[in-house]
Amino acid sequence: MQKAGRLELTWVGKYDIKAVEPRILLEDVDKSYGDSSSENMLIHGDNLIALQALQQEYEGRIKCIYIDPPYNTGSAFQQYDDSVEHSIWLSLMRDRILLLHSLLSEDGSIWISLDDNEVHYLKIVCDEIFGRKNFVADVAWEKADSPRMDAKLFSTRYDHTLVFAKNIEMLQIKKIVSTEVPEHYNKIASDGRRYYLKPLRYMGAADSREDRPNLYYSLTAPDGKEVFPVKTDGTDGRWRWSKDKVDSNPDLLEWVKGRNGWTAYYRIFAEAESERPPETLWNFKDAGSNRVAKAEIKALFDNANAFDTPKPEKLIKYILSICTNEGDYVLDSFLGSATSIAVAHKMNRKYIGVELGDHAYTLCKVRLDKVIDGEQGGISVDMNWQGGGGYHFYELAPSLLVKNDKLPIYQINSSYTFEMLCEAICKIEGFRYKPQDVFHGHSSEKRFIHITTEFINAEYIKSLSARLAEGQSLLIYGTKIQSDMVLPDNIEVKKIPKDLLEKCDFESEVP
Repeated sequence: MQKAGRLELTWVGKYDIKAVEPRILLEDVDKSYGDSSSENMLIHGDNLIALQALQQEYEGRIKCIYIDPPYNTGSAFQQYDDSVEHSIWLSLMRDRILLLHSLLSEDGSIWISLDDNEVHYLKIVCDEIFGRKNFVADVAWEKADSPRMDAKLFSTRYDHTLVFAKNIEMLQIKKIVSTEVPEHYNKIASDGRRYYLKPLRYMGAADSREDRPNLYYSLTAPDGKEVFPVKTDGTDGRWRWSKDKVDSNPDLLEWVKGRNGWTAYYRIFAEAESERPPETLWNFKDAGSNRVAKAEIKALFDNANAFDTPKPEKLIKYILSICTNEGDYVLDSFLGSATSIAVAHKMNRKYIGVELGDHAYTLCKVRLDKVIDGEQGGISVDMNWQGGGGYHFYELAPSLLVKNDKLPIYQINSSYTFEMLCEAICKIEGFRYKPQDVFHGHSSEKRFIHITTEFINAEYIKSLSARLAEGQSLLIYGTKIQSDMVLPDNIEVKKIPKDLLEKCDFESEVP
């Protein structure tokens, strides 16, 4: 019997996946800034929990995800030795990319910035999650604008950016519009236009006289001699153009005299503005460098060391220009110094940024406030940025259930109001929180949820049942429930906290 194999990357702990509690988001209105009608979000908290919290509302809505995660160079998780750290890093990334994948729209893409330490491993992880067919490119960004002369072995000049599509059949990557004339347009016409020459004799498959007899004819060289298309082996070839086309475009024909006589060429002129596919090599002149990024941070915070590894605004602008339009959602769950969402703001994209560290307050918020106030660094001049807009600042709520200090049981977190309790249970059960009448949310037009801390008995059930229309059903969560009740077929009753504990892990910290 032949065994079927599967190509995959394995590591210690790969299959130890926890069901993370989807927390609710609490707006800190004192930290929100600018236009209150804005849909932009800045979230402080663990990105795994935050991404889980975003699933219900934003699943399938994000056009572009850019992340610049820890590169795992040996300093990201110092409490682990190297042999364990690599596996932990892969699990950390896998768990988050699974959630990011679900948030992407069908025509969306994810861009992951990494260096050589982990990029090749994460490529395989992403292949498993997105499917190899949805791999788009590995873009090399020239992060250094000069070599490192103190490098021990190699002077590293570039970082990787892995690009994956949610559905490569639906992905649209815009052409690069350029007014720059490529170097191979190395001749100048009398009217000042740049051009280059291409042999008029056809070179390639089916290049013989027999292949296209109508394209074998003579042309008159400047010295009056007849010239035929002759291949390098001396046999008859053929021209690219017909005789009529040559005669009707005399200004495009150019003769060059060499050792073997005259050769016919035609001119290809450079366009004033051209479009071309983006390439996978981005030099620092087009996309900025580490040196530029440091200067941008220093200008914003008067300290180049305010953040160790910022990205230049031109790099993010390059990405968003080719894969998003105004009004599209951009998400960055490893926000760092907030370059990605600062650029998204200036480019009139909607955004969601997530950052765990204190620099959510000291860097991210401060930077966005400066952007809204009209700061002129980075790409501001290119975008004619004048300020405006706004964002809402959110904190992740603490865990809904916490362990009792004395007993080995879970209980409702004392910091939760009843409204928070209802919203949290709706999120855990996949209901949209929308209090109306006796119901606290719905998952469809016919499925509702009710949450209570009152005693649930047969009479209580009867009063709720009377509010349901034909074909509608109800899920009830309560803390005190009469035993041995006979329930209608369209009503289900669950106990707090017992049945919640079966849905996900309630931990104050997550990996």
